[in-house]
Amino acid sequence: MNRRNFLKTTTLAATLAMPALTAKAAAGATPAAPFAPSPEAGWRTFELTSHIEPQLTDGVLRAWVPLPSVDAAEWFRPMGNLWQGNASVMRVETDPVYGASMLYAEWAPDTAKPQLEVVSRFATRDRAIDFSRPAASPVELSAAEFDLYTRATELLPTDGIVRDTALEITRGASTDEDKARAIYEWVVDNTFRNPKTRGCGVGDIRTMLETRDLSGKCADLNTLYVGLARAVGLPSRDVYGVRVADSRFGYKSLGKSGDVSKAQHCRAEVFLSRFGWVPVDPADVRKVVLEEPPGKLALDDAKVVAARKQLFGAWETNWLAYNYGHDLKLPGSTGPVVPFLMYPQGENAAGRFDSLDPAAFRYTLTSRELIAA
Repeated sequence: MNRRNFLKTTTLAATLAMPALTAKAAAGATPAAPFAPSPEAGWRTFELTSHIEPQLTDGVLRAWVPLPSVDAAEWFRPMGNLWQGNASVMRVETDPVYGASMLYAEWAPDTAKPQLEVVSRFATRDRAIDFSRPAASPVELSAAEFDLYTRATELLPTDGIVRDTALEITRGASTDEDKARAIYEWVVDNTFRNPKTRGCGVGDIRTMLETRDLSGKCADLNTLYVGLARAVGLPSRDVYGVRVADSRFGYKSLGKSGDVSKAQHCRAEVFLSRFGWVPVDPADVRKVVLEEPPGKLALDDAKVVAARKQLFGAWETNWLAYNYGHDLKLPGSTGPVVPFLMYPQGENAAGRFDSLDPAAFRYTLTSRELIAA
């Protein structure tokens, strides 16, 4: 991106900045208000810096850094990317199916100290669906979008035990909203967050159901929601991203600022005919149960009840949305597809690096909020 145009986003940041939010509140001070995300709180602007410094290896070295690709006028607006480094190739690549963008970098074999830095800016605000105010007429997806977001993938099957489970959960539900809510409540009631799961999990939902081990993290639990929804014909999708700020509602478990190298978080959306795309996040309800101080809260704890009520239909968007992609082929890669692109990826002639170990792969993600003067 042209640097002059990128710097112009500072002006846009000022126009989008949250007028009612002080710098102290943005930093995560605990307010008196309950957990209640609302777009009326206003826009916030952030900058995420991805610094990649993989170790020198024999042969060609490659890296793929996810870029903000979701462009949703109501709640998320990418504002451009800048990059610098000593790679011989640096270019933006876009997945042709899901539109997931990434910066591809390639270093020649004799590069002494491979390094790459990517700075991404974006504006975001909370989402909250008012279920008392449906659209006057049904909202429709295009045929192509409906097909894309109801189809099965390798880790998102919609037949067999997945469909049988989804049909049982939604037995007696007559509308798409009733079905979507029933699946949400079932996932919250029957899963749990496993702190030993590496990264965000992988989302192998058939194995989860067959083994009856309904544990994991966000890419397991929210993908289970997506798979069950698709199995009964509800368009649904994962949204892959990373937390970039503390929760302004005082939830320690639902935010992260500064060094966010391990703050990746996958959310979900379901499409309802009276409301369009609706945000959901049963995995974060289970994160509150496990991690919110003092820890291991009961489902009837006030903080859990508040989060559970809001996270069908609302998100606190202290979070960057990368993309919706599943089973992505990394351009220029000699390795296998990745189930999703939420972490920087890298490889050399010996194979793919462990993206869940930023210390070994040597990358850091750092966030900061851009506060208007």
